[in-house]
Formats: sequence, structure tokens, C-alpha cells
Amino acid sequence: MRKLLLFPLRLSVGWGLSPRLLGMTAMVMLVLLRLTIGWHFFSEGVDKRDAGNWSAAPFFANAQGPYANHYRNLVWDADGQYRLNKEAIKYTFALYRDQVSQHYGFTDEQKAKANLNYIEAVKQYDWIVSENAGDLEEFELGRQRIAKLDNDSGERSLRDGVDSLGGQRETIRREWLGKAKPTFDQIETLWKNYEGDQQALATDDQLAANSSIEMIKPRTGEIDTSVIDRIVPYFDMAVGLCLLIGFMTPLASLAAAGFLASVFLSQYPPTTGPGSSNYQLIECMACLVLASTGAGRFAGLDYFLHLFVRRSEAEVDRDDE
Repeated sequence: MRKLLLFPLRLSVGWGLSPRLLGMTAMVMLVLLRLTIGWHFFSEGVDKRDAGNWSAAPFFANAQGPYANHYRNLVWDADGQYRLNKEAIKYTFALYRDQVSQHYGFTDEQKAKANLNYIEAVKQYDWIVSENAGDLEEFELGRQRIAKLDNDSGERSLRDGVDSLGGQRETIRREWLGKAKPTFDQIETLWKNYEGDQQALATDDQLAANSSIEMIKPRTGEIDTSVIDRIVPYFDMAVGLCLLIGFMTPLASLAAAGFLASVFLSQYPPTTGPGSSNYQLIECMACLVLASTGAGRFAGLDYFLHLFVRRSEAEVDRDDE
């Protein structure tokens, strides 16, 4: 039973003994590889977190290949149905108005101003929709055409089998999304401004006593960028930190490899040039090397963790005898 309990810990640091065929040069190279990839992940995570407005949406929206639809559906409100639903927008704005009031403990006067902000935001939303009515009408008319292209597997296979036809299909999609893009950009700006206006009502004392409260986008799918964008920066930082200190390196490396493999598949087959996903594939393979060699046991905390596991197993074996 004790050995069974140690099994997950054993997997997390590497199963076998430290490879005895590796020379000092190979060990140093493994440590440098682990530190390089670890720093890459950690710094990427910090940059994404500090950027404040980082999103995976543009990357997913431009996915290509056989898995393109899956990645595109990960974009929050990919088809604009939420942003073009006035009742849904009003509900979200009203909910945030009430959340801000409760969070900061607004006075009656502040609540009245918060409600005025809400009314003004709804008016601005109506103005945006009316100003772009022509483009939005074309956008809605094109929705069925795009749905047919996505759902007609026979036509999709035929088109994607010929480069020119596959490119034509992508051109149709880009033109369709382009009709609504100015509207969506204006609504996104309205969203940010409304959030800022409501936050600005809080006094210095209220801000000091309470953390800021974000207006959360309601999910438009089981999982989308409204969730992914909040997770990825901290995932990158956690993986990077584990690799830098050599802690549970096999698990961290496998997590990194899985993440990089998903990036590679989103742009499959890969093209050449700066935007190629071949770079992610190469780093993915390097992460698998780190996982399979238990590289955290060289100048890392996994050395001590592995030593603890081995001693514990030895004690279990003696007790069994």
C-alpha cells in the first residue's frame, strides 16, 4: 500500500535511476536546455499577465488546417451572437453595475451615478448598432452561408483538397467577419469604457479597502478565450518555474509539450517563415526529452525528491521482508 502511495510521486520525478551512460557534458546540456525552456515559459507568462489585454483570440481565429474549426470555436463570441444581442448586453452591464455597487459599498448617490452610467452605455450600444446597420445586415445574411461551408463536410473536404479553393473558402470567411469587425471593435471599446466609468465612481478609501473588480465576459461555449486568457499566463509561469528549479520536471515538461503540440496543430500543416508553428514542434520535442530523462535530477530539486522516494521504497521493501 505504501508503495502504491509513492507511485504518483515516483512518476513526477522520473521512474528509473539517473541515467549512468550520460557524461558530464550531456548532463550540463540537459540542465541548460531545461533552464532555457523554463525561462521561455516563465517570461512569456509574465509578459502575458502584465500586458493586461493579452488574448489568444487572434491566434485561434486565424487557425488553419483540419482542426481549424475546433480552435476558432474557442474564441469568445466567435460568431458575434452575444455582442449583437441587446438583451444579453443589457443584462451583463446591469449585473456589473450591481456588483460594483455591492463590492465597494456605494452610497445612494454613487448608486445613482452608476445607474446613469448604465443608461448611457445602453444608449451608446444602440448608437453603435444603428450606425453599422448596413454592414450588420450583410453579416447576418452571410451567417447561413458560413454555416453551410463549416457543416458541409463533403464540400469542405473538396475545397481544402485544392489550395485555390481552400484559400477561397478562407477569403469568404474573412470577408464575412470583416463586415462586423468595426462594430465588434466599437462594442469592445464601449465595454472597457463602461467598466472604467463604473470603477471611477469609487472613492480612494473604497479603492484602498477593496481590490478591483473585473466585468467578466459570460462564456459563449463550454470553454473559450474568456477562460483561457485568464489561465494561460499563470500556466506558463507555473511550468516555467518548475523547469527553472527542476521540480517535478517530467510532469511540467509533459504539460509544456502538450501545450506546444496544441499550438502546432492549430497551424497544421505548418508553413515556413516567422509565423511557422515548426518552432513550437521543436520545443515540444525538447520538452519530451526533458520528461524522459528526468532532467530535474541534475541541479534541480527533483534530485532530493527522487532520493526521498528511493529511500521510502527501500524502507517499504525492508518492512515487507
